[in-house]
Amino acid sequence: MNLKLLMTVFATIFIAEIGDKTQMATLLYASGTQNNKLTVFLGSALALVLASAIAIIAGSALSHYINGKYLSWFAGIGFVIVGIWTIAKA
Repeated sequence: MNLKLLMTVFATIFIAEIGDKTQMATLLYASGTQNNKLTVFLGSALALVLASAIAIIAGSALSHYINGKYLSWFAGIGFVIVGIWTIAKA
């Protein structure tokens, strides 16, 4: 296992997820006094695992047809566009 890659992926995803819509939705479910916190945690964790699995499968499939450099550019441009849109809406 590549520890540097593991920590890079962990840090990137962790920072990206802090304060996003997914975390806010999970916070709202957990704030419900009737809701079991373990159930909320498991549902949220499983959803993130499934979303990550889909991204890995899609990225792996795309890498057979598109150069990784171009995928990185596409992802970077996508992040910039979302950032600009978020700032404009604020």
